Amino acid sequence: MKRSLYNMALAICTAAAMYSCSLDEYNPSDTSGEGELKTVEGLKNLGTYCYSPLYDQMFSASDYLAVAETGTDIWLTQNNKTTLQQLFYYEGLTTSTNATDKLFSQAYTCINTCNAVINRAADVTEGDKNVLKVVVAEAKCLRAYYYLVLVTNYGNVTLVTTESTDTKIMNPVRSSQEEIYNLIITDLQEAAADLNTTPMDGNYARVTKKAALGLLARAYAQGAGEGLSENGVSYWQRAKEVAEDLIANMSSYNAYLYDDVEDVWAQSNNRNNKEALFIASGPQAGTDAFTYGSYGANKLFTFTFCDPNKLSDIYPVGSKQNYFYGRVNNNFYAPSKYLVDCFDARYDKRWENSFTTAFSLFSMVQAGWRTYNDKNATITLTENLCAKYGIDAKFAGKKIYPYVDVDAINLGSNGGNQYVASVWPKGEYSGDVNKLVKVKNPYVNPYPLAEDEDRFIVYLSKEYLSDAEKAKRGYICVNIDDLFAADGKYKETFIDAQQTNTYTLFPSLNKFNFNFEGGFYGSNLQCKTGDMFIMRMAEVYLIAAEAEERLGNGAKAAEYLNVLRKRACRNEADFEANMKLTTATEDDVLDEYARELCGEFTRWALLKRHKAFETRLPKYNPRAAVSFSQKNYLRPISYTFLNQIENSAEYGTNGY
Repeated sequence: MKRSLYNMALAICTAAAMYSCSLDEYNPSDTSGEGELKTVEGLKNLGTYCYSPLYDQMFSASDYLAVAETGTDIWLTQNNKTTLQQLFYYEGLTTSTNATDKLFSQAYTCINTCNAVINRAADVTEGDKNVLKVVVAEAKCLRAYYYLVLVTNYGNVTLVTTESTDTKIMNPVRSSQEEIYNLIITDLQEAAADLNTTPMDGNYARVTKKAALGLLARAYAQGAGEGLSENGVSYWQRAKEVAEDLIANMSSYNAYLYDDVEDVWAQSNNRNNKEALFIASGPQAGTDAFTYGSYGANKLFTFTFCDPNKLSDIYPVGSKQNYFYGRVNNNFYAPSKYLVDCFDARYDKRWENSFTTAFSLFSMVQAGWRTYNDKNATITLTENLCAKYGIDAKFAGKKIYPYVDVDAINLGSNGGNQYVASVWPKGEYSGDVNKLVKVKNPYVNPYPLAEDEDRFIVYLSKEYLSDAEKAKRGYICVNIDDLFAADGKYKETFIDAQQTNTYTLFPSLNKFNFNFEGGFYGSNLQCKTGDMFIMRMAEVYLIAAEAEERLGNGAKAAEYLNVLRKRACRNEADFEANMKLTTATEDDVLDEYARELCGEFTRWALLKRHKAFETRLPKYNPRAAVSFSQKNYLRPISYTFLNQIENSAEYGTNGY
């Protein structure tokens, strides 16, 4: 989204409409903008503000990720640490817990602006009415999205559909879930009818018909988990109908599903990804007006990546100087044993396309900063290093070469440097940049890692390697299974007799680690600026399968799952022999969601609508199971909101 006309600052628009969202040039409570809003162009400009929470906060800061993904069966904290235990493990979760407090405000931020756009359309006297119809449809789609976030996480909050200007409601009343879902469904149906299949002004960050239909399928599925129906028809049936229509008529809606899952995560496909239904658009360095201030400072990859520099004597590049992985200094989101075991990596390419498990050094020959044989790019294994890290002594003297060469492309004052990586082919030691090759995603390591590989320092092996098998490899080998204690938690201390820091490593979700020209945030290695999926077409297949299974059609559910499984499979023969389903159970559906959408802001909502916390947490997240109770099916109402209204005791905290 471009902000050439408005420099939009975030404000809290609570359910009580205590604040009106402000713009430098227009504030709904400021009548000086009234004339401008009687034109289509003026209302369209106001409508751009409805997008602001998406990349500003929700899909670039860690708060919504924590609310949407943790406390489930697929994420644990690294080494069972206590940081973020409120969300990961339901320990001490309160109304003032930062992430849930902030998300409440973020989701409500621009509902009032959406209301203003929708309600003021009738007063517009100048401009193209067809454009006006799309402007209103965008606002309805976005209002529905924000309310879906709210009702999913907080339950029956207050539904506001009129623009608030000067009047502040100090005693808000909760609406029923049925009322909120009715508005969401109506908004999305009307938006789908009026939106085009191509975005307004060619700006792919704007919602289109496929976004509204995808969200409609998601809303029906989520409401189905609450037992809702429409005119006597189950929401599961409605979810099935919408999802199947979108699948059957994909091309007519300008929707797309890649044939190969590798292409979903190819770095060249990040901008305007063809599989995306709805995108939180990152700034494009040097060209996008969004690059001011903190906008675009996406740090999510720092939370989901481990730090190989914990092995500093063999990995000599510190996190602050890592121009390949970035400053991976937060290290919270480690996949559970269940999530690791979900992938049969012998057949399923989603394993390495979701998780980086082999870690390397890098040269910077193209940039002129670090030669191929620089001591921080190519290292030599010594007898002491081999003995310390369990590498067979015969590899003493072996060199481990850089896997990639990182360029430093300067985009000027607006963009800073872009550290784009190209791969050194295996066996190529010349340091000649003409021998470099581009790969789809440099964070997708070769799988399986060859025994004679000499471009990686440490390998986290999914297949369990015996001591004899490790002895064939001239690099550090850690069995992922050895990182876990018997109770399924990550171990908190050393896993080897030498007491190395290998226990701090974990398979690292690479979906947020961008590496393409325009994906970096200048010299700040803690931030990157790629586009984020809010919803993609694969989820529609999952919803179709989920709805069919809930309606008792396991064979049909399997057909939809098989589409995703086939494109993820390494070859046709393996799919037929090892990955093809004939029927699907609820567990099959939940497992496939884990493989396909891990980390993509869907897991907590999925388990909620299946009432699956009590059954899955004891098996896959035992620490969370100890503290989980019925009240945790809703997040606590925001302390910030409760502290500003007069009837906070009556409004309630959702039991916190």
